[in-house]
Parts: sequence; C-alpha cells; structure tokens
Amino acid sequence: MIDQDPRHIAFDILDKVHNGAFADLALDSALQALPDMDVRDRALATELVYGVLRYRGRLDFALQQLCRKPLAKVEPAVLNLLRLGCYQILQLDRIPNHAAVFETVELARRLKLQRATGFINGILRGLVRQAAQLPWPDRQRDPLDYLEHVLSLPRWLAARWLDEFGAEEACALAQAMLKPAPYAIRTNTLKIQREALLATLNASDCDAVPTRFVPEGIYIRQGETRHLSGHTEGIFQLQDQASMLISHLLNPQPGERILDACAAPGGKTTHMAALTDNRARIVALDLHPQRVDLITRGANRLGCQGIEGHAWDLTGVPDFLEPASFDRILVDAPCSGLGVLRRNPEIRWRRKPADLKEMARIQRAILGNVAPLLRPGGRLVYSLCTFSPEETQNVIRAFTNEHPEFTRCDLRNETPAAWHALFDRQGALRTLPQHHDDMDAFFAVAFEKQP
Repeated sequence: MIDQDPRHIAFDILDKVHNGAFADLALDSALQALPDMDVRDRALATELVYGVLRYRGRLDFALQQLCRKPLAKVEPAVLNLLRLGCYQILQLDRIPNHAAVFETVELARRLKLQRATGFINGILRGLVRQAAQLPWPDRQRDPLDYLEHVLSLPRWLAARWLDEFGAEEACALAQAMLKPAPYAIRTNTLKIQREALLATLNASDCDAVPTRFVPEGIYIRQGETRHLSGHTEGIFQLQDQASMLISHLLNPQPGERILDACAAPGGKTTHMAALTDNRARIVALDLHPQRVDLITRGANRLGCQGIEGHAWDLTGVPDFLEPASFDRILVDAPCSGLGVLRRNPEIRWRRKPADLKEMARIQRAILGNVAPLLRPGGRLVYSLCTFSPEETQNVIRAFTNEHPEFTRCDLRNETPAAWHALFDRQGALRTLPQHHDDMDAFFAVAFEKQP
C-alpha cells in the first residue's frame, strides 16, 4: 500500500527533485496514484514541496545557525528532512511546533534514518527555542544578504536583480516569486464564452473572476481545482495570463499559415486556433516527439483544427519547410525560466550564470533558422518567460544586426490603451507579477519583415 502521509510524499518528491526531476511533474504523478487521498493531505503535501523549494535559502540560513557543520556536508536525505521540519516551524502557523518536530523525527525512523534522529531532533528543537532570535539580515543595511537569506535567492541571482532593478524593486520581485502563482485558465472560445464559463465555475462553489487584461482569462481564487468542471469537455485550458497575451500579440488571422516554432505543451498553439476560429493552418514544432504528442492531445480535447505537429530541433535548418511560406511565426523560445520561479521553484537552485549565455546562443540559432520562413510583410513574435538581458535585448540586438530586413514593431500602437502599462519604452512586452495583475514575468517583441 502506498504511504499517504503528506510529509512522506513531500520528502519523496524533494528527493526526486534533488536527483533532477521537475517538482510539478513528480508531484502530479504521485498524487494521481492516490485518487482517494484526503484533500487536506494533498494540500499539505503540495504546500510542503513548493514551500521548501521556494524558501530553501531562508530555511538553510536558519538551519545553519544551529548546525555545527556546513549544510553542504549534511547527507541530502537528512537535509531535506531538516528543511521539511524547518518550513513547518517557520512558515506554517497552523502546524504546532511540537508536531512538526515529532513528525519529522518519526519520518526519519520510517525512512530507516534512525542514526540521524538525534541530530534532527536537536536542531529542530533548537530552532523552536531560538526562532525569535535568529539574526536575519537587515533589508536596508544589507539588501544583498536580505535577498539571499530572507527572500531566498541564490546569491548570484540576488546580485543580478539588485544591479538590474535596484534594492526596492528587486525585493518586491523576489517577494512576489515566493508566493504561489495564481490558478489561471483560458476560456476556450471555440466552445464557450468567458461570461458563461464564469457562471458555470461560480455555480460549482469556485470563486472565479475575470483577468484584468486578457479577454479569455479567468483566475480561480478559491475552490477545488483538481477536478474542475469542464476540463475533460475542453471548455478551458490551464494557462497564465501573461502566456495568453502572446497569441494576441501575434494577432493571427483566419486563412493564414502560421508557425509555432517551440510549441509544446500547446497552450499558445491552441489559443491561436481559437483566435482564428479554427480557420488558420498552424504548423507546431517541438524538439521532442512526446511533447508534440502533448500538443495533439490538447488540440483534440479543445476541439482545435488545422494544427500539424512535427518534431524538429530548430537549432538546425528546418529544410522540410518552404522559405517565405508563413504569414506569422511565433518563437516562444526555450529560456532560463526566471520569470516563472513561482511555478518551477527548483529552477532558482539549478540555474547558473553560464546557463543564460547558453540559452541566448540557442535562442539566436532558432531565430536565425526561422527568419527565412516568414514571407515579406509577415510578423514574427519572439517571447520568453524570463527577463535577463542576455536573453532579451542582447538576443534582439544580435538578431536585428544579422537580419536587417526585420524591423521592430511598437506593440503599443496596436493594442488596447489599458495594456500600455505592460510595455516598455520601446514597445516590448515586459510583465512582472508585483505590478501586472499577478501574472508571470514575460518578455515579448514583435518584428515585421520588409520586402
């Protein structure tokens, strides 16, 4: 029988993440195997996994005050147990401290880590006693240490954000990235309108409200989302509001041939199909065949037509596609993912500065290989769920230098006035969760190809 203890499940997921798994996929798989698990236990397991990953920097700072040896020398399994206990003590008021300590020690025993129970018990009890006296860095005097140890950023990223945004804005962004991301869905307008979907959701005990910017978007603020009514029937798609903006910026039209260059899992692909009322021809590419299958399955569920999926590595020339054969191209490129740390918190601990340069190299290659596929007068949108200079302005600068036939568009000239707060002074999309209706941090720029 599978252990349904939420702390044990959380420990197993954290162990998998330590060995390279993605938290969301591992957690979804674990919970799907336990369909009868109590909803409160499911919620606690989810809270513990995401909480420990988001707050790891803060937890490790607290634990290091009580541990005589560097945490890097603590056995990974034991360190994950300590983080689980520490998170409950520091961040979860609803769990009594004595219960957090007891359950963590008992879990260590069940995991056959009896040799570490005294060590774990001593540190967590010490934390309970000394929590109020921990020497947290001061935000005003030492914003770098504050970003690292209180707002839980790796030091290299804390230093970058401090340099790019200044102390106040960097702290606001880091604080926003510690919060759970909103549960956002896109109305599938091929089957239902947003007002009708809102009524359906609110009638089923959800607290559903429209998003501020995207006309198809809905936030679900409260209610059971695991079996949300209408998912199987394809009347909505899970998708962040910032991600929904991208297809609007591409502005696909019926009758056009469109390339979605890095399409999986297919949220933007199917959004384009809906915006054109299934009257566009969309070629959806992705590197991995199994992810192309995700696009196909999603399109079938949503009733999207005219989508043709192919597996292709766009760091190579797509010689099976005719030059100048597309009216519009979307390059939602693979990136560092720094704009979605709320959703994928393990990224903050995996990314290194060198990764940004490598991602920029890949992004430049993809843009260079799709550029000949756009017809003169066509539109190219380059989008990312990040905001690092290497992957945004540096890539754009290199692309326009290498392809002078492409000119940038000011997106403010063709979008509603209410959207203008989302764009920078050059007309590029730049969203941040602390400023823009709690949406993910995205970047996008549009180009037109000259004759």
